[in-house]
Amino acid sequence: MTSPLQGRSAQVASELLHALNEPGEAIAPAALTIVRVEYPALDLGPYLQRLERMGETAAARLGRRGEPRAEAQIATLNAYLFEELGFSGNRERYDDPRNSFLNEVLDRRTGIPISLAVVYLEIGRRAGLRLEGVNFPGHFLVRVPAVSGSDELIVDPFHSGALLSEVDCRQLLRQHLGDEAAFDPTLLATATRQHIVVRMLVNLKRLYVRMRSFPQARFISDLLLTVDPSALSELRDRGLLAYHMEDFAAALRDLEAYLRMMPRGESAEAGGQVPHSEQERNESASSESSQIWEHVKALRRRVAGFN
Repeated sequence: MTSPLQGRSAQVASELLHALNEPGEAIAPAALTIVRVEYPALDLGPYLQRLERMGETAAARLGRRGEPRAEAQIATLNAYLFEELGFSGNRERYDDPRNSFLNEVLDRRTGIPISLAVVYLEIGRRAGLRLEGVNFPGHFLVRVPAVSGSDELIVDPFHSGALLSEVDCRQLLRQHLGDEAAFDPTLLATATRQHIVVRMLVNLKRLYVRMRSFPQARFISDLLLTVDPSALSELRDRGLLAYHMEDFAAALRDLEAYLRMMPRGESAEAGGQVPHSEQERNESASSESSQIWEHVKALRRRVAGFN
C-alpha cells in the first residue's frame, strides 16, 4: 500500500540531496526542502529572498556600528533578530511540528533551538559574521570561532542569543541528560550541514511517531536514508513504520535488510536508554534481533499469503 506521501518522497529526497551537495555553507535550501512533507506546493523562493533581505539589514546594522569585537557584533545581531524582528523560543508549544519547519519559523518567528539556530546562522553569515552550528546534546547552539586572540563565543538562539560559559554548557547538559551526564569539550564540536539536516529530520520523525502520524514519519525516514544510506536504525524504523501502515512487502524488505546488515553485538538505543556494560549491550542487541526476527517471520507468512 503506497500513501500519497510515499508517491513523492523520491522527488523530495532528490531535491534534498541536491541542496546538501551545493557548494558553500547555506543550510536554508535543505531546511526548506524538508517542509515538503507538509507543504508540497509551497513556493520556497520568497523565504530565501526574505533571508537575503534580513541578512542585508543585519549587515547594515553591523556596518553602522562599526564594532570589531565579537561580543558587540553578536549583541547587535541579537537586538535585530530578537528585539526588532521578535524571534523567540517556543517554550509553550515546544513539540508543535511547525517549530521544525523553516517556513513556519520565519512566518511565526518562533521555533526550537535548531530551527532558530538555522535562522541565526543564515542571517548572521549573510551579514558577514563567521558562525558555526554546534550539535550539543538536547539543545542546538551556535559558535563564534576565536579569531585574533579573542575567545570563542557560544550563543543560544533559543534564549534570545544568550552567551554561554562552559559552566552554562555543563548545566545545560545535565538539564537534558541528567545529573550523571559527563561534560566533554567534544560535545561542542562543529556541526556540518549534514549534521544539522539529520538532526532536524530526527526531531520531526520522533514528533510524528509520538503523534502516530506514521505516513509522515515514514516519509522522514526516507529522507534520512537518502542523507545517510548507512543509518541502520533508520532502515529498521522505516520497516517498522511500514509494518504499522500494513505495507507488509516494504516492511519485510527493510527488516530483512536490517538483520543482514546489523553488525553482531551492535546495540539499539531503544527508548533512548543506552546500555552501559558490554553484557547489557549484547543482551540488548540479542533481544532486538529476536524481536525483529519475529516480525520478519510474521511478515513472510503474510506476504506469502498474498501470492
